[in-house]
Amino acid sequence: MWGKDSRPFRCTCVGRPRIPWRLVPVLPFRHQHDREILRLAVPAFGALIAEPMFLLADTAIVGRLGTRPLGGLGVAGQALTTVVNLCVFLAYGTTAAVARQIGAGRTRDAVRQGVDGLWLALTLGAVLIAAGWPLVPGIVHLFGASPGVTPYAVTYLRISLFGVPGMLVVLAGTGVLRGLQDAVTPLVVAVAMFVGNGVLNGVFVLVLGWGIAGSAWGTVLAQTAGAAAYLVAVARGARRHGAPLRPDLAGLRSAATAGVALVVRTATLRVVLVVATAVATRMGDVEIAAHQVATQVWSLLSFAMDAIAIAGQAITGRYLGASDVAGARAATRRMVEWGIGCGVLFAVLVIAARPVLPGLFTTDPQVRALLMSVLWIVAAAQPLAGLVFVLDGVLIGAGDQRYLAVAGLLTMVAYLVAAYAVHVMDGGLVALWLAFCVWMLARGVTLGVRAYGDAWLVTGAVRR
Repeated sequence: MWGKDSRPFRCTCVGRPRIPWRLVPVLPFRHQHDREILRLAVPAFGALIAEPMFLLADTAIVGRLGTRPLGGLGVAGQALTTVVNLCVFLAYGTTAAVARQIGAGRTRDAVRQGVDGLWLALTLGAVLIAAGWPLVPGIVHLFGASPGVTPYAVTYLRISLFGVPGMLVVLAGTGVLRGLQDAVTPLVVAVAMFVGNGVLNGVFVLVLGWGIAGSAWGTVLAQTAGAAAYLVAVARGARRHGAPLRPDLAGLRSAATAGVALVVRTATLRVVLVVATAVATRMGDVEIAAHQVATQVWSLLSFAMDAIAIAGQAITGRYLGASDVAGARAATRRMVEWGIGCGVLFAVLVIAARPVLPGLFTTDPQVRALLMSVLWIVAAAQPLAGLVFVLDGVLIGAGDQRYLAVAGLLTMVAYLVAAYAVHVMDGGLVALWLAFCVWMLARGVTLGVRAYGDAWLVTGAVRR
C-alpha cells in the first residue's frame, strides 16, 4: 500500500507491489495526488461541520422556551441522529458506485446509478414515516424521557418524520455529487440549509410563537429544500447525459444490497459509542461528565479525518473504475500519509490545549482533573485514528462493504470484551478510554491487513 518512497508505481495486474513497508512522506502539497485530495477533502470538511450545526441552531433557539422543551429536543434529536447514522450508506455507497462508473468513462451510467440512490432514499423515507409514526411514543419512552419532557419530544419527533425523506435524499444526493468528483456543491447546499434552518426556526419559534413544533417545521422545510436542490442537480445531469429518471429495480436492489453491509458496519460503530457512554455513566457523575467532554473533543477532530476518508471514497472508486490499480495504491498511500500527518498535528494541538480545555467545559475540579488524564489518551490515539479513518474510506470507495461489516463485528467484540473487563474490575475512565484505543487498534489491524492485500482491488465499472 505504501513503500520505500512516495513515487507512484506501475503494475499491470491486481497484485501487491514488491516494496518494503516503510513510510517516507513527500513534502506537503508536492505529491501528485495532493491537489485532488484537497479538492475533495476541504469542501467535504466544510459540509461535515455545517451538518451538525442544524441541531446546534435548534438547541440555541428552543433553549429559550425552557428546560422541558430543550429536553424534548435532546431526546428527539438523538433518535433522528441514529436514523441518519444508520442511513449514511446512502451517501457512502452511492459515492463509491458513481465514482467507479466515472472512472470507467461511463458518465451516463454513473448518473443512472445516482438516480437509483435517490429513488432508494425516497422509498426508505416513506417507509420510515409510515412505520415510525405510531412508534414515536414508544421510541421516546425508550430514551427514558420524563413525563414533563415526553410531550415535547413526541411533538418534535412526529413532525420531524416528514423531513426524513428529504434528509435521506440529501444523503444520497451528496453521495452522487461526490462520486462525480464534485465536493463543492454539497458544501454550498449544506451551508444554505443551515442558514435557512436558522432563519425559519427563528421566525417560527421566536416571532410566530409556534413553540417546539415551529422548530421542527423549520428543520423539515430546510431539509426538504436541500433535497429539492439535489433532485434538480441530478435531474439536470440526467438530461445532459441522456440518463433516464425512472426507477430501475435492478439498480435499487443493488444499492439496497450494498447498503445492508454498510448498515452493519455503521451499527457496530454506534454500539461501541453507546456502550462506552453506558459504562462511563455507571462509574459516576464525575466520570460521565469527563467522558462527555472527551467524546466531544474526539468527535470534533474526527471531522477532519472524515473529510480525508470522503476524498478516499471518491478517488478510490474512480481509479478502480478506470482499472488503474497503481493509481489506487499510490493515492491510498498518499491519503494514509495525510491521515497520519493530521493525526500527529491533532495530537500536538490536544497536548498544547490540554491545560486550558477542561476549564472551557466545567468548573468542577474533579471533572477537570480526570479530563486532564483522559486527554493524554485522546492525543496519543490521533495518529492511529488518522490511519483508521482513511483506510475505512478507501475500502468503502472500493466497494468492500462486506469485509467492513465482518471486520466491524469482530472489532466490536474486541471492544465489548475490553469494556466489560473495565466495568467488572472498576478500572475507571482512563481504563475505559484505553479500551477504546484497543478497539481503534483492532480496526487499524483489520483495515491495514486488508488494504495491504489484493482482495479489495476489484476493478471495473461495477464491483462483482
